[in-house]
Amino acid sequence: MIVCVCHRVSDRDIEREVRHGCTTFEDLQDELRVATACGCCAECARDTFDAALACRPTVGETLAAKVARVIPIAPLGPVAPLAA
Repeated sequence: MIVCVCHRVSDRDIEREVRHGCTTFEDLQDELRVATACGCCAECARDTFDAALACRPTVGETLAAKVARVIPIAPLGPVAPLAA
């Protein structure tokens, strides 16, 4: 859906910016110019931004997913005690 008619910004544009690391609404405005002309879309743009930000995985989740793909973890069997 088009969020900002003045600058032709869609909800997908906003979601893409969040996926690529945009973490503040002010940065979003700098990148897309959303809600910087007439201002009628400010509430919808902020709601869309907040929703996209809430769905973004945390750094820990992202890192854990990458590590799991690179290093398959096999279940451990019985562990023998170390010899002294």
